[in-house]
Amino acid sequence: MKRILVLCTGNSCRSVMAEALINQLKGADYQAVSAGSQPAGYVHPKSIETLKRHGIDPGHPVSKSWDEFAGQPFDYVITVCDQAANEVCPIFYGEYKKLHWSTPDPAKAEGTEAEIEAAFDEAFQLLKTRIEEELV
Repeated sequence: MKRILVLCTGNSCRSVMAEALINQLKGADYQAVSAGSQPAGYVHPKSIETLKRHGIDPGHPVSKSWDEFAGQPFDYVITVCDQAANEVCPIFYGEYKKLHWSTPDPAKAEGTEAEIEAAFDEAFQLLKTRIEEELV
């Protein structure tokens, strides 16, 4: 079983969705956890709603710091936001492959409820496509 750490700045939207997607879609081969460089301290409710709407079990995610995983071995470290990709990460032991999946932040979406939901759906679909195509 390969271990994946999904990183974002706040660990409230994109990284949480990616973690749940990986664990459900690729759970036979991969185990994912997620964290943030500056954790928001909460998981955005729309992230949970989006996962459930698409039939993905969100589990019980908690926004947490990447420091919690420092020193642990991973096979992949995946950043899902441009800001986190440019930050200096803690040391993660082992030989891991670093991937960057640039995904717009749905938490910054404005507009009607439908427009905000569409932003979360877009992030979900982008992440799902990357997971299905790149984690084989």
